[in-house]
Amino acid sequence: MLERLEQQKVLTANQWKIIATANVGDMLDFFDFFLIGYVLAFILKDWQLTYGQSALILVSAGLGAVPGAFFWGWMADRIGRRTVFMLTALNVACATGILYFTPGLNGWIPAWIFLSFFRFFVGFGNAGLIAVDIPLVQEFVPASKRGWVSGLTTVLLPAGNILGALSGAYLAPSIGWRGLFLVGLAPALLVLMIRYWVPESPHWLMRMGRCAEARKSLAWALQCDPNEIELPRVPPPMERTSWHELFRYPRSVAAVCLIALSQTGGVGLLMWITALFVMVLKITPAEASFLMIWVGMLGIAGRLVASWMSDVLGRRTSGFIIGIGGAISMALAGYCTDVYIGTMSVFFLLVVIQRFFGDASYAIIAPYVAEIWPNRLRASGMGFGYGVGNLGKIIGPLALAVIVGSSNYVSPKVTHDAIFPAFLFLSYWYLQAALAFLLLGIETKGRSIEEIGRTLDVPVPIRVTVAK
Repeated sequence: MLERLEQQKVLTANQWKIIATANVGDMLDFFDFFLIGYVLAFILKDWQLTYGQSALILVSAGLGAVPGAFFWGWMADRIGRRTVFMLTALNVACATGILYFTPGLNGWIPAWIFLSFFRFFVGFGNAGLIAVDIPLVQEFVPASKRGWVSGLTTVLLPAGNILGALSGAYLAPSIGWRGLFLVGLAPALLVLMIRYWVPESPHWLMRMGRCAEARKSLAWALQCDPNEIELPRVPPPMERTSWHELFRYPRSVAAVCLIALSQTGGVGLLMWITALFVMVLKITPAEASFLMIWVGMLGIAGRLVASWMSDVLGRRTSGFIIGIGGAISMALAGYCTDVYIGTMSVFFLLVVIQRFFGDASYAIIAPYVAEIWPNRLRASGMGFGYGVGNLGKIIGPLALAVIVGSSNYVSPKVTHDAIFPAFLFLSYWYLQAALAFLLLGIETKGRSIEEIGRTLDVPVPIRVTVAK
């Protein structure tokens, strides 16, 4: 029945609705995730927060993202992609909205504890939404378009940060920092989009033995009469799964862990980048913020290019090239802090190039982490990989603070002498991902979800040597 999907040449309007819903979901999701940075700008001085308290507020969402990705990915394989898509959107919106009720300085509980507690659940839902929406999009498109379409769903992630910046600059002065948290209820509106536009995945419905519903879902996506799609003569048996089955696929486990941890390099650089521009280029914070526009634009361009590459060159080759590019440009940027070509800083140029590769890596890694599992474990595997990758949000800040020799784990103050070793540390994570693509990755380009699953489930032959 699903062969009809693989024969498709041009995406329909309904398939684009699913892609658009995932993009809007990711944008609003990351708007809530990044909102705390702009809120802290208003409360940091008045609340007289210590480094440790500020760190916990900021890191708590990253801590929540690890179990959140595991849990919601597992749930998406059990109760369906569409249901979990809606639940994670509500999870993020409600956890953000409740922060409106953060106690004051003399409240019944220290305000920083309240913020940290509920920010944990913002991260819990944030990671879950990513873990489910990419598998959902992939299961509605043919294998020939799966790479660039699923990569496309990551393009608007930086827009979430931009929305946060605009809200902090233009809304906060009139509605206050509490009002920003009410704006963070916006992802709840996504539930209406999902209910109206997005049916359940036909792949998941088939796995549950619900063939008639799968045919209806597939016909909606292809915009054809359901009667044109043949039901299987023998309905497939209902497949149940458990999370620990992931470890029956050690190659996939090792690949997704090593690849997803490249996030450590990206998070570490983004923590420092504006402050580094001020220090190295000897410019004002306002001028450094303006330069970040170019960094963001190259990042979006990198995601678009990588989405195209993954279907043209294949996932392994693209992942290797992007990883090597990210590693080399990171290391060179750390080495060339004082080099200029005329009036152009080579450091700035290399940082921009690095963010092209760094952002591009997300457009390949996120879809790939969902692809290299059997169908029954796709969301669980995506959640596992994304959860492990989120450890980079903890590893990065802590390791950088140690390298620099700072007690401030939120924004360790870097010195010129520490830039090169710190950038070598960040470079390592991209190199690790590149080698994992090359040595452990399996090629998924042009292969249907069912074909990938059959390949993974083929037993590895055991050679027995008999002594003569």
